[in-house]
Amino acid sequence: MAGYIDHTLLKPEATEQQIIELCHEAVEYGFYSVCINPSYVKTAVHALNGSTVKVCCVVGFPLGATTTSVKAYETAEAIKNGATEIDMVLHIGALKEQKEDYVLADIAAVVRAAAGAPVKVIIETGLLTKTEKILACNLAKQAGASFVKTSTGFGPGGATVADIQLMRETVGSEFGIKASGGVRSAETAREMLNAGATRIGTSSGVLIIS
Repeated sequence: MAGYIDHTLLKPEATEQQIIELCHEAVEYGFYSVCINPSYVKTAVHALNGSTVKVCCVVGFPLGATTTSVKAYETAEAIKNGATEIDMVLHIGALKEQKEDYVLADIAAVVRAAAGAPVKVIIETGLLTKTEKILACNLAKQAGASFVKTSTGFGPGGATVADIQLMRETVGSEFGIKASGGVRSAETAREMLNAGATRIGTSSGVLIIS
């Protein structure tokens, strides 16, 4: 299961030393990646030098309400600094207003700035209706993203089996789905993978696989 986990530390009070420890744990336990804030990308790249662990960086986090140009710049800088995956938050308010062209362009700009690195689109399922979840998934796929992701962990609720199943039905069998938010046990992680998730985002990775 470790190979499905993005070992995550996104708390605002996280220190550089804690990020280094996160990276060392990722190497020790064989997690797929570390998922961190932009200012720590260089730190993580250095700490993971020589390992196979990827560096995943969040963008527009956690609200998704920054402008498209800022998200694109943040993405390009993260890639320049060594990030190999991007987890972006879509503009939730624009989605709820059904501004489909805006949301599509917002995601597409990040995809372009990522220069081929996988982009996961955080749709914050706890704030969306079923119809909005379907729309968000379709827009992410249309914009060229590689994954849809349930939540930031800062919004209401978190990953649920029902949402993962809905997302899988919407995006099809080949698209990535990241279950994130409230996944704190091996049992829950297995439920998410069985429902169709292909990646798990959690700050409880060590506990899950222990």
